[in-house]
Amino acid sequence: MLWKVRNRTFDLSKNALLMGVLNVTPDSFSDGGRWRQTEDAVQQGLKMAREGAEILDIGGESTRPGATPVCAEEELHRILPVIETLAKQTSASLSVDTQKPEVARAALRAGASIINDIGGLRNPVMREELLRSGAAGIAMHMQGTPATMQNSPCYDDVVLEVRDYLLETLHLCKNDGIAAENIALDPGIGFGKTTEHNRTLLKELAQLQTLGRPLLIGVSRKSFLSVLSGKKALEDRFWPTVALTSYARFCGAAIFRVHDIPANLEALKTSEALLEACA
Repeated sequence: MLWKVRNRTFDLSKNALLMGVLNVTPDSFSDGGRWRQTEDAVQQGLKMAREGAEILDIGGESTRPGATPVCAEEELHRILPVIETLAKQTSASLSVDTQKPEVARAALRAGASIINDIGGLRNPVMREELLRSGAAGIAMHMQGTPATMQNSPCYDDVVLEVRDYLLETLHLCKNDGIAAENIALDPGIGFGKTTEHNRTLLKELAQLQTLGRPLLIGVSRKSFLSVLSGKKALEDRFWPTVALTSYARFCGAAIFRVHDIPANLEALKTSEALLEACA
């Protein structure tokens, strides 16, 4: 399976990718404010790249449950210096985590090559940016908005509804002239889902694989891990994240958005060695 990211192509048929989370925000749920200063964010990005992250996902607006939106100007003020500097200092692909087409446009000009859109690429202007730039896109499913998504999320069949949503996104992209090879899909674990919804989606990843595009899984440090493990502290979500990276790799996921690179990379390598032995 190939994923075209502007001037490079990732072959995901045997090896998955790690995407390092780099939140340049004061209010993200796990590391809000830690990388708010440009130099700190750049150094963290370079560290993750050295550790094995092939993509750095840079975001300037928190999407945690209940988060307050920020304007495009503020988002750009936070992320552009980081993207511009990292583009000169690392060969890792840079992703911009945004729902705003104007932010995506500026980030692509600054050196990003991927748009990671929790809005699912439903905004036609965002799809225009993808087509114009040749960048890759990640379309995520979300019920509601970050401010409302955890207010009693409800589905008749969460797997079928997420699958149909992502399939519709692929059709919209195709109709706009965007090649399927440029698109990856994210079921949106934790975005408008209960713990049971998340568990069902992870259990049934094979149904989402039928869409024929790389699946991105983002479970790193999320609150439902505390429910599964029975431990409430944020630091206790480290090993459950690693466990789900290994599990989801066996289920066919190909891109993993994580905060902690070394342990998740070891989990991937071990899982892929076993998959190759069983082939």
